[in-house]
Amino acid sequence: MTAADEHADRFTLLRPLLFTIAYEITGSATEADDVLQDSYLRWATVDLDAVQDTKAYLAQLVTRQALNTLRSQSRRREDYVGPWLPEPLLLDEHDGAADVVLAESVSMAMLVVLETLTPDERAVFVLREVFGFSHDEIADAIGKSTAAVRQMAHRAREHVHSRRRRFSPSDPQQSEQITAQFLMAAATGDLDGLMGMLAPDVVFTSDSDGKVSAARRPVLGPAKVARLIIGLFRQATPEYRIEGANYNGAPAIVVFRGEQAESVMLVEITEGTITNFYAMRNPDKLAAVTVRREISR
Repeated sequence: MTAADEHADRFTLLRPLLFTIAYEITGSATEADDVLQDSYLRWATVDLDAVQDTKAYLAQLVTRQALNTLRSQSRRREDYVGPWLPEPLLLDEHDGAADVVLAESVSMAMLVVLETLTPDERAVFVLREVFGFSHDEIADAIGKSTAAVRQMAHRAREHVHSRRRRFSPSDPQQSEQITAQFLMAAATGDLDGLMGMLAPDVVFTSDSDGKVSAARRPVLGPAKVARLIIGLFRQATPEYRIEGANYNGAPAIVVFRGEQAESVMLVEITEGTITNFYAMRNPDKLAAVTVRREISR
């Protein structure tokens, strides 16, 4: 086996894990792909005899590249029009479902909370809490002291735990049933039926960057959210088709115009009621939204 083949084999074996790290740090599947491509180019020049732990080495390499990307994007997001949502991640129906930690780590609710951390805190939280890397390994990855990483890990953990809902893996059958009832109520304009499915603190968040029509502020409460959804369904024309999917471990509704996805709306269900809608409308974030991804940790 040539050195090039050995580089390729080691990287390919760990690619699902490396992609997951890059995605959770950047919040974008497209950017995660770019991070892995750049990381591989660097990896291909590494002397393998000097690598003692391939997993740790590649995780550190990908983390550095992902942090560079995140820092660059953080500046761009300051000028973003309306809410910024992570890019939806299309998974196989049960990919990662058996791993509760992995499922929670790629949930839209978790990724939204991670957006409130600094880039370094986000990387530390992901590497420590999701992937179980040591403080020393993380310190090497982000270029900080071990003591600083310990402090960041504690601060990030407290921050995340204070802002996220209690996570419980969804029952696929129940989620499918609730989603079907939701679609029926929305399509028929059943306002009361729709409101009965929504949590008292339900939130509808749209991401468009001002490039297409969408609410530029989150919509709060069952009455307002139900009216918004019914209005959206009334605007639909025969040229559009709606398909169900699974994004970030949650049921989702994809609206197509021809073969092009026009929007992806994730439906977050907690204890039998819908608590959040995350609607992706920004066309830049929909270009590769139908590509299935493999994740692992």
